[in-house]
Amino acid sequence: MKKLTLFLTSFLFLISACSSPATATQSSEPQTLTIMTHDSFAISEEVIKSFEEENNAKVVFLQSGDAGAVLNRTILTRDAPLADVLFGVDNTFLSRALEADIFDSYESPMLADIDDTFKLDSTHQATPIDYGDVCINYDKAYFAGNNLPVPLSLEDLTKPGYSGLLVVENPATSSTGLAFLLATIAHFEDSYLDFWSALKENDVVVVDGWETAYYTNFSGSSGHGPQPMVVSYGTSPAAEVIFSETPLDDAPTASILGPDTCFRQIEFVGILKGTSQARQRALAERFVDFMLSKQFQEDMPLQMFVYPVNPDAALPEEFVKYAQVPSQPATLAPEEIAANRDRWIQEWTDLVLK
Repeated sequence: MKKLTLFLTSFLFLISACSSPATATQSSEPQTLTIMTHDSFAISEEVIKSFEEENNAKVVFLQSGDAGAVLNRTILTRDAPLADVLFGVDNTFLSRALEADIFDSYESPMLADIDDTFKLDSTHQATPIDYGDVCINYDKAYFAGNNLPVPLSLEDLTKPGYSGLLVVENPATSSTGLAFLLATIAHFEDSYLDFWSALKENDVVVVDGWETAYYTNFSGSSGHGPQPMVVSYGTSPAAEVIFSETPLDDAPTASILGPDTCFRQIEFVGILKGTSQARQRALAERFVDFMLSKQFQEDMPLQMFVYPVNPDAALPEEFVKYAQVPSQPATLAPEEIAANRDRWIQEWTDLVLK
C-alpha cells in the first residue's frame, strides 16, 4: 500500500510539473483592450507601453473619424461592439451618447480630485478626461500693421471695420464650426440669428472644415490667406510656436477672449456595454483610471493640444507661455444641445448659406 501511495504521489507530481509551464504560458499572454477614438487622438508610445507592461495588456486604438462619426459608428454597432472603451465623445454629443445607452456605469476613484465643473454625467457612464476652448484666433501682425484694434466681443465682429476679415467653419460639417455656433447661441440666446444675419452682411467667410480655414484662409504664420481671424483653438498660438520651422520668441497669433467668445469643449471616456467579462471589465476600468493619472494627463497637452482635467498634472512650458484660457467661456447644457442641435444647424444653414 505504501508503495502504491508513493507511486501515485510521484505520478501526480510529474503531471503537475508537466502541465505547469503550459498553464503559466497561457496566463502570461497579454489581454487585448480595444479603444475606439476620433482621428485626432494621440498619446506617447512610452505612456501606453507603461500601462501595457503594468497590466499585462495589449492596447489597440481604433480611430474612426471625427467625434460625430465615432459616436454614430458606436451606436450602429452597439449590439456587437467593435471596442471595449470609447474615447472622444464631447459635451456637444454627450446627451446623445447617454440616450443611446452605449456605456456601462463606472465611477473612477480618480474622480475625487477632478473639479465638479467637468462632471456632466451624474450616472458616471462618461468620465471627463480633457478640455479645450474653441476661440477666434487672430493674426497679430495684420492688426498691428493696419493699426486696427482687435475685436473684444462677438458684437464687435459685426462692425464695418472687420468686414470680410473672419473665416468660420460650417457647423454642419465641422466640430469647431458647431462649437462657435453654440457660443453665439449661449451669448445671444433666441436672437442668435440676428447676430449671424449681421455677420453675413459683414461678409463673413464660411468653409467646410478647420484645416481649410486655418491653412488656406487664415493669414497667420501657418496660412497665407486673406482673413486675419479664424475660428480655431485657444491652444493654437502655442502650436504655432512648437511647430514653427524657425525658432520664435513669441506666438504670431493670439485668441479673442471676451465673454462667450470661446466655447468650452470637454471630452469623455466610457466603458462600452458588452465589456462584461470580469477580466476585460477590470482592465477597462484600470484604463479609465490610467487616463486620469498624472502620467497620461501630462502627456496629452503636447499630443492633442488639450488641457488635463487632473489639477495635479503639470502643463508644458509652451502652454503656460502661449496658450490662452478664457475667464468666461460659453457653455450650454448637454441636454439642451441634444434637444436643439439639428434645428440650430438647419436654421443657421437656411440663413447663412442661402
